Amino acid sequence: MTQPALDLARFNAMSADAAEAVLRTCCDSPDFARAVAAARPFADLPAVLHAAANALALLSEDELDRAVAAHPRIGGPTTSASSAREQAGVDPDDRDALAAGNTAYELRFGHRYLVHAAGRGGAELLDLLTTRLGNDPATERRIMRVELGRINRTRLLRLFGAEA
Repeated sequence: MTQPALDLARFNAMSADAAEAVLRTCCDSPDFARAVAAARPFADLPAVLHAAANALALLSEDELDRAVAAHPRIGGPTTSASSAREQAGVDPDDRDALAAGNTAYELRFGHRYLVHAAGRGGAELLDLLTTRLGNDPATERRIMRVELGRINRTRLLRLFGAEA
């Protein structure tokens, strides 16, 4: 069942703790949630998205790792309705190859392979993973942050009823 959209006025009126809890359903970083909640009130959804992008850009590497670790492995069991929806295009036939790719990625980079999976099939996600295995660690960290931003944006749009 789909969660009803959150009204921006209601979000602006929430306590800081409540707003942070809602935001952590989009990005499981306390620092991210705290920064976005502290930027309220928002006049409109673009202002929320701008605050979220700024908060993500300022996350420490430790907080980035925390947020990424909260995401399920691509092709593995999903941990939330959001991740299940985002990975809906992964065909069961691709799961073994994705599991092997995830293992290789984690051994190389020390963190999960994170990619904006919404609207992508397993074969495309596996191709992206294989390509990204060729990156150096610094490049991959930058890409991972961009991908987390794309995921956050999609989830915030859905939260406020504006499908991505």
